[in-house]
Amino acid sequence: MLSSYLKKILQAPVYDVAEVTPTQPAPVLSERLGNAVLLKREDLQPVFSFKLRGAYNAMVHLNDAQKARGVIAASAGNHAQGVALAAKKLGIHATIVMPRTTPQIKVNGVRSFGAHIVLEGDTFDAAAKRADELCRQQGLSYIPPYDDSRVIAGQGTIGMEILRQVTGPLDAVFIPVGGGGLAAGVSAYIKAIRPSIKIIAVEPEDAACLKAALQRGRRVRLAEVGLFADGVAVAQIGKEPFRVLKHTVDDVVTASTDEMCAAIKDLFQETRVIAEPAGALALAGLKNYLQRKKLKSKTVLAINSGANTNFDRLRYISERTDVGEQAEVVLAVTIPEKPGSFRAFCKTIGKRNITEFNYRYHAGEDAHIFVGVKIQPGGDDRQQLLQQLRAKRYPVIDLTDDEMAKSHIRHMVGGRAPAASDEVLYRVMFPERPGALLDFLSGLDPRWNISLFHYRNHGAAYGRILLGLQVPRPERKEFARIIGASTYNYVEETANLAYELFLK
Repeated sequence: MLSSYLKKILQAPVYDVAEVTPTQPAPVLSERLGNAVLLKREDLQPVFSFKLRGAYNAMVHLNDAQKARGVIAASAGNHAQGVALAAKKLGIHATIVMPRTTPQIKVNGVRSFGAHIVLEGDTFDAAAKRADELCRQQGLSYIPPYDDSRVIAGQGTIGMEILRQVTGPLDAVFIPVGGGGLAAGVSAYIKAIRPSIKIIAVEPEDAACLKAALQRGRRVRLAEVGLFADGVAVAQIGKEPFRVLKHTVDDVVTASTDEMCAAIKDLFQETRVIAEPAGALALAGLKNYLQRKKLKSKTVLAINSGANTNFDRLRYISERTDVGEQAEVVLAVTIPEKPGSFRAFCKTIGKRNITEFNYRYHAGEDAHIFVGVKIQPGGDDRQQLLQQLRAKRYPVIDLTDDEMAKSHIRHMVGGRAPAASDEVLYRVMFPERPGALLDFLSGLDPRWNISLFHYRNHGAAYGRILLGLQVPRPERKEFARIIGASTYNYVEETANLAYELFLK
């Protein structure tokens, strides 16, 4: 298997359209982590992503009749741009079907290469279904994003470049995984030439389809996937990639949204390039792996797979970076409702910097404050801070890992409504497209009063709402049935402690 891919990779004519991207050291990260960290800069490709390699290699092997009829692809962005540029280079007409939720920067990128764009549905599955229909109706050739040996071989040229550029020690290569085409191609080449190098696959913790497949020994489809790293938001690993990866991957690690945000900052500090979440995924996994294994003096490499992200998303990314670096802790602390309490609290915090403080006066003996505090990353400073506060008899709850607290509560502290009886609270996700918020509101039953509503647009594929409704207890079962039948992803938060302290 590896020998057959080795031949295909060596013969892939990707440099008709792709660049040989550099592998460069990351000196700041290397010093901080105590290991030599290298970055493979696929963000420097003409489409700011590795995807054009596989797309071109698949399309250049089409026969003349297939080229004359044209090609079609379904993609949320990077594969679409790769197909569009490859088609322009080869003089082939390309149709790209994209979900309506695709970031505008990627839609504009595809359009700039002259491809015909069809926007269909709110998900990749809906776009893929429409692409399949058009493919059959018009006799087009479908160019898959990852589940194809030619695509895999094209991506594998990255592995070839890595081994040509890093001739000295190389202990591990960290590769982002969505459908698995990149990981399969790179790992096939590296394991064929230098099998001692470890291949570490990295997935988002909320879209870990390869990890699930390896654990069960077969491909599985995840019930749902997170969409922050849209470039790797895949529910099932590709069939052909899995056939390769189960023989070539040494370990799989996952990274959280906050860890990806921190890695985006790391990449910016090293390169002055803003990676997309999927682009920073491998580095997030690298940091996680080195710290968890307590490794030192190793030479490790992460593939920065892309830099196509909406500028608006930077607001969200910057908010989550410090937590992802383990440099900030978010706390709910109860202090006496009397003059001087805040000063006394700050004295207990010591020289640590307070990054956020939210409070509103509320009648009673106690005040609940929402506070962010800078801590030393990578150590036990977080636990020491909690112990200090508890030693001074401050009731404290660590909200650093509470998604609702970080996404909503921090922006709403003080919004109590004692008159909002029978309130239930839900977090809801919905496709972020024009009119989507109005569609959501229109679908709510008017008999249940909206008592709380918080929404922020972060420029992501999906919008997020915190919703409070007054639903009398006798009607709760009916309400649960109705919301359960909706098409939106939701989580009930009525029993959330942050809600109890700051909003109820």
